[in-house]
Amino acid sequence: MRASALSATVAMVAATLAGGAAPAAAAPAGTLPPIDLEAGTAALHHNTARVTYERVDGAANTFRIITVEAFSGRRDCIWVEWNDPDGWNNGWSRLHSEPPCDGGNLLERPDRIITAPKDHPIKVRLVAYHHDNAVDIVHKDVAKL
Repeated sequence: MRASALSATVAMVAATLAGGAAPAAAAPAGTLPPIDLEAGTAALHHNTARVTYERVDGAANTFRIITVEAFSGRRDCIWVEWNDPDGWNNGWSRLHSEPPCDGGNLLERPDRIITAPKDHPIKVRLVAYHHDNAVDIVHKDVAKL
């Protein structure tokens, strides 16, 4: 009876390990869930973006930006940026080449490496610019990588 109980336990552990290994094998190594961003208000000023990225093996605080998708509101232009320690725009640098504007969209595959010192948490943000009463208004959404 002890041998059969031991065999059943071994079979259960093996099945659990096999079941747990399958989902990990399905995802590409290093790829992380995409970051979804939103900025602005509903209707004409609703802007969204998605950044797909992965960690770079063997490098501290380093990520490869795989894709940047952005959808602008009907009256906005938008940028997806990251908090670059050497950034030209108050510490922020753009992740794509041109902003989509006035209801436009963008899909770029920059395959770009971004890196920062290990004590500098890397973040991405969506910045939406629009004009109301001749005043430039900026709405931002920030997420940490």
